[in-house]
Amino acid sequence: EVQLVESGGGLVQPGGSLRLSCVASGFTFSNYAMSWVRQAPGKGLELVSVINNVYVTIYGDSVQGRFTISRDNAKNTLYLQMNNLKPNDTAVYYCASCGIGSWGQGTQVTVYS
Repeated sequence: EVQLVESGGGLVQPGGSLRLSCVASGFTFSNYAMSWVRQAPGKGLELVSVINNVYVTIYGDSVQGRFTISRDNAKNTLYLQMNNLKPNDTAVYYCASCGIGSWGQGTQVTVYS
């Protein structure tokens, strides 16, 4: 069974930082591209970042230069380092396995002033 479990969300003030983690199981993690997707209150899904199996990364325009995606294949873990957080980064953040179509349960990030 494919499982993705996110953690690391929380409350932070503007300008602060958080590091999200996503532990994967049930598939060969190192073979797949992985992504972070977010959904802000009352809005649709937004692709935040993608990292493929050879560590090529892509970022959405709104997070470019502030967020960093990474992966540790030995730990089957995906990360998202979020710096200089802004109120409009407030959302539920999901990790997803590209090609398998599985999602985690999400972790809430709230940036408040």
